[in-house]
Amino acid sequence: MAVEHRAMAGDFPKVRLRIVLAPGVALGPGKADLLQGIAETGSIRAAGRRLSMSYKRAWNLVGELNRGFEEPLIETGKGGAGGGGGAQLTMLGKEVLARFRAVEAALASSAGKDLDALVAQAKMDIEPGGDSG
Repeated sequence: MAVEHRAMAGDFPKVRLRIVLAPGVALGPGKADLLQGIAETGSIRAAGRRLSMSYKRAWNLVGELNRGFEEPLIETGKGGAGGGGGAQLTMLGKEVLARFRAVEAALASSAGKDLDALVAQAKMDIEPGGDSG
């Protein structure tokens, strides 16, 4: 879930937070949602499915997340015949997800007036994909 402020009906405006922590290390809504999905389902496959993400893409993001921090964020069990598999967040993974969500909430809280002002000035009848300038 991206940071969203609902000053009007529907799903707009939207603010999507992406934090670049170091060169090649970024955390945004997709990775945060994948972490949350793994925490809730215990499965990389199920978490990816929730996000309409291929299994390969989910695994690639898990690899990026685990390589981007001092310690892995996700632990996996051996899958395959009789293996059961499974995945869970490490303590660091839980902390990283919680801190990302806290930054999202702080941004949404502090941006309310400015978002309201921008919404009040935006054209609301432009067709998606149209020329909005």
